[in-house]
Amino acid sequence: MLYWMTLFSDGGDFYNLFRYITFRAGGAFFTALIFGFIFGRPLINLLKRKQRHGQPIRDDGPESHVLTKQGTPTMGGVLILGALILSTLLWARLDNGYVWIVLLVTIGFGAIGFVDDYAKVTSNSHGGISARSRLIVGFAIAAVAGYATTLLHPEALVNQLALPVFKDALINLSFMFIPFAMFVIVGAANSVNLTDGLDGLAIMPVMIAAGALGVIAYAVGRVDFTDYLGLHYVPGTGELLIFMAGIIGGGLGFLWYNAPPAAVFMGDTGSLALGGALGTIAVLTKHELVMGIIGGLFVVETLSVIIQVLYFKKTGKRVFLMAPIHHHFEKKGWAEPQIVIRFWIISLILAMIGLATLKIR
Repeated sequence: MLYWMTLFSDGGDFYNLFRYITFRAGGAFFTALIFGFIFGRPLINLLKRKQRHGQPIRDDGPESHVLTKQGTPTMGGVLILGALILSTLLWARLDNGYVWIVLLVTIGFGAIGFVDDYAKVTSNSHGGISARSRLIVGFAIAAVAGYATTLLHPEALVNQLALPVFKDALINLSFMFIPFAMFVIVGAANSVNLTDGLDGLAIMPVMIAAGALGVIAYAVGRVDFTDYLGLHYVPGTGELLIFMAGIIGGGLGFLWYNAPPAAVFMGDTGSLALGGALGTIAVLTKHELVMGIIGGLFVVETLSVIIQVLYFKKTGKRVFLMAPIHHHFEKKGWAEPQIVIRFWIISLILAMIGLATLKIR
């Protein structure tokens, strides 16, 4: 919205700053951050009043959670989404189709998570809505996003899968592109959701991934950068840096209250929305495979659950003491802050490796 301030610019005044994506990304960051600081405490107080028992704690989870997390309200993702949506609407170009795709996917998955969280707190049960219902709606949203993406991508990149490291390498997925995009978006949403099990565990890796994908979005949206780095040029994706800056700012505002011991949990409202956003950015920028590296922590968390379930069905035994894998380390005696900070470090390392693929050709 504020981009249109450039209409008042003669090219050499203050209003000209609004032409620059980097300036507006900074504005989005601080807008989201301040939003989080201002509305964080009032929202937590409201959630505490509305949720008498807080987020239901699983009986089969780590024993310590029953003592330390009982009564903590959930749905804190509303704070992140509010900050993110406001900052994006204020600072991004609203005539950019990529911005609207990622916004609508984020809102859609946030709505799924909100309904699920609401079902849990009102019934005081960790069941929520059925996994099948969540997946059906999630895949429907992702299908629309995938189709919309094919309408916006340059003709040479439509339905193509770009390979990292290999210069100019593309695989034509043809009619399988939309199902592939659906898998990436829904997979990312549910992977972040599985990771969100300890105070601060999911939000920092989300912000790290957002920062890395923001750099990628900015790079592939500039023809000079893509020529130099040997990347595929996707005009218009630079605006997504503003959205990612909103995630980082809103995430930091939320982390202020979610740092151990958490005053609020993001819940499915936040985790599904943020995961869906990351997956969508990966699809829009043609970096779906690189997202698997940048979001490697989320991948490992998901694989630990899949391995645990399949192995238990086959043998009746468990590979991990508990899945997802962060609970395995809890069972081994690691302190919660120790697990969280080490996982943050791993996320940062993986993000750096993912960014390195931009230069390695």
